[in-house]
Amino acid sequence: MEEQQQHIRQIKNSRRMEEDGEEESPRSALSSVQAREEEIERKKMEVKEKVFARLCRVEEESKHLAMIRGELEAMVDPTRNEAAALRKKIDAVSRALKPLGQSCLRKEKEYTEALVAFDEKNKEKSQLVAKLMELVGESERLRMRKLEELNKSIDFFR
Repeated sequence: MEEQQQHIRQIKNSRRMEEDGEEESPRSALSSVQAREEEIERKKMEVKEKVFARLCRVEEESKHLAMIRGELEAMVDPTRNEAAALRKKIDAVSRALKPLGQSCLRKEKEYTEALVAFDEKNKEKSQLVAKLMELVGESERLRMRKLEELNKSIDFFR
């Protein structure tokens, strides 16, 4: 605001000088141009200072935010490290379980196949034993019949 008033005063002064005469006009024009250049240079410096001040403040704020972020990560970090370690262990156990599971499935399949074969052979054995018992029973009946016949023939000769 003060700068604008000063600028207005300079313009009024330069107009008065123009009114005073033609001779002073080149000097006053030169001095007004120099005054304007000085004014521009001064404003340029003010803007640079303001920008520099803001940059400094931004740097301080970013450092502050980085510190806060570090504190937050430090609060969460112990749990995160433990969880990551547990995940690694779980992955390792999972990798070890995979071949064991495949082996177990393979052996279960072999077991069921062996059990089916065992059951078939057991049935076959049962059938053969039954047939053998039948043959032995028939053989004994035949032998008993022959014995009885021999016994009758012995008795007959007596």
